[in-house]
Amino acid sequence: MQDFIEVTGMVLKAVPVLEMDKRITILTKERGKISAFARGAKRQGSRFMAATNPFCYGTFRLYEGKTAYNLSDVKIDQYFESLREDFEGAFYGMYFTDVADYYARENNDEKELLKLLYVSLKALEKDSIPNELVQYIFEMKTLTVNGEFPGVIAEHELMDSTAYAIGYVQNSPIEKLYTFTVSDEVLGELERECDHYRKKYIGHNFKSLEILKNCRLKN
Repeated sequence: MQDFIEVTGMVLKAVPVLEMDKRITILTKERGKISAFARGAKRQGSRFMAATNPFCYGTFRLYEGKTAYNLSDVKIDQYFESLREDFEGAFYGMYFTDVADYYARENNDEKELLKLLYVSLKALEKDSIPNELVQYIFEMKTLTVNGEFPGVIAEHELMDSTAYAIGYVQNSPIEKLYTFTVSDEVLGELERECDHYRKKYIGHNFKSLEILKNCRLKN
């Protein structure tokens, strides 16, 4: 008799396996980052076809196989359709899921990272906040969640408004992050600070970020 588990989480990535299957990576509240096989997910009409795409958030029913979990059932609460249909927004979302995939570990407590990823994708769907600002907030808060964020660096000369924005992101609950906007000057300083944080504290080259930067240059 198979033992089933239910987890709440978001699909970070999906990789084709054989002709009709997918192997998905899910960031979950209960078990951190896990992998699962979705049998027949590429088959036309499969109930798993849409539910196993990146950004899908919901409840996943799994059973344990020899080397990985297998997907038995799924109920998706949020597909992020508008984000998926927005060319630039989709690339931002891909970068965010790549960062989450890089940081998350199996059986770790990743509740805060999952919450941050969810609210950040929701923020990308809003027109009131520039996507670049959403990116910088997401990067700074990811480092904060993982205990690596240095905050305002004393030797960097910043405008008071920039220093305030950095402190606000560092100290605010995730639910309150995307409640402000900034001037172009502050946005430029946040860009430089986040470039520094990324190089010094993350130290990983994300292909999705390179694509994102190229898209911004073309625009």
